[in-house]
Amino acid sequence: MNQPKIPVWVNIALIPFINIMLALFVSALLILAIGQNPIEAAGYLLYGAFGYQEGVGYTLYYATNLIFTGLAVSIAFKAGIFNIGGEGQAYIGGLGVGLACLAFDSSLPLFAIVPIAILGGAAFGAAWAFIPAYLNAKRGSHVVITTIMFNFISFSLMVYIMDHWLEKEGAMSLRSRDFEESAWLPSMQDILATFGIQIDSSPLNASFIWALICCVLVWGLIWHTRWGYQLRTLGTSTSAAVYAGINNGKVTIWVMLISGALAGFVGLNEIMGFNHSLLLNFTAGYGFAGIAVSLMGRNHPVGIVLAALLFGALYQGGSELAFELPSITPDIVVAIQGLVILFSGALEHMFKDRIESFFLRRSAA
Repeated sequence: MNQPKIPVWVNIALIPFINIMLALFVSALLILAIGQNPIEAAGYLLYGAFGYQEGVGYTLYYATNLIFTGLAVSIAFKAGIFNIGGEGQAYIGGLGVGLACLAFDSSLPLFAIVPIAILGGAAFGAAWAFIPAYLNAKRGSHVVITTIMFNFISFSLMVYIMDHWLEKEGAMSLRSRDFEESAWLPSMQDILATFGIQIDSSPLNASFIWALICCVLVWGLIWHTRWGYQLRTLGTSTSAAVYAGINNGKVTIWVMLISGALAGFVGLNEIMGFNHSLLLNFTAGYGFAGIAVSLMGRNHPVGIVLAALLFGALYQGGSELAFELPSITPDIVVAIQGLVILFSGALEHMFKDRIESFFLRRSAA
C-alpha cells in the first residue's frame, strides 16, 4: 500500500506564498491604521519596483547583494550550520575587492582586474569565516555566537584600516580614493548597449550576472557532487555522517569557507560595481537580510533568486512609496520588510501542519 505523500510544491511554493500574503495583509492593516489607502500604497510600491526601467534596475541591484548573502546562508544551513556572520564576511570580502582595485587599477586592464577582484573578495570573505569554522570544528565553539562576534569585530577593523591607511585626503567621510575606470565593473546599461539594447541608467552592473552564475554553481555543488552529498548528510544527521565515514570537522570548515566567499562577493556589486571606492558601511544589513532570503527561498538557488527579487522590490518600491506618501515614513517601510521576515521566518510553520494534513488526507482519499 502506498503511503500518502505531500506534493513537493506545497512546501516549496504554497506555504511561502501563504506566509507572504499574510505579511502583506498585516502590512495593509498597518498602512490603514495610519490613515492611508493600502491599495494606493501597493500601487506606488509596485510601480517603484517594476514600473519603469530605472526602478527595475535598482530592484535587481538590491537583489544581487541578497542573492550572494542568501546563497552564503543556504549552503551553510544545508550542512546544519547557522552562519550569522554574512554581514562581517561581506564587509571583509569587500575589503579584498577594494584592495585589488586600488592595487591594480592603474596597471592592469579590466579583464585582468575582474578575476583578481573576484578572488580577493572570495579569499577575504572565506578567511573571515575560517576562524569561527575552525573553532566550531576543533573546539566545539557555537558557530552562531562566534559569527555574531566576528560581525562586530569586522566593523571595528574596517574603521581602523580606513582611518590609518586608506583614507582619502580631504574626504568628508572615511573612504578610499576613487578607482580608475579600468577597475569599474561594466554597468548593465553598457553591456546591453553592445547588443543594441538601450535601457535607462541604474546601479545594476555585471555582478548580477556573476550572482546568477553562483546560483548554478551552488546548485551543482550541493545536488550533483560527492562534496554536496557530504554536506547534506551532515546537515541531516551528524551521527549518520560519522557512520558513513564523513569527517564532520573537515566538512564544516570547507562549507564555511564557501559560505564566506559567497558573502564576500557583495563587494563586487557595491565596491567595484557602484561606489567605485572602498567605504564604510556599504553592506547596509544585506548579510542579515540574506538569512530571511535563504529561509524564504527554502535554501534552494531558485527560491533564493525569487526571494531576493521580493526583497529588492521592497527596498526599491519602499523608497518610492515613502516619496509619494510622506506620511509613510522609511520606518514604516522597514516595518513592512520586518513583517515579511517575521512571517517567512519565525512564523513560517504557523499553518504548515494544517496545510500538510489537508494534502495528506487528500492523498489518502
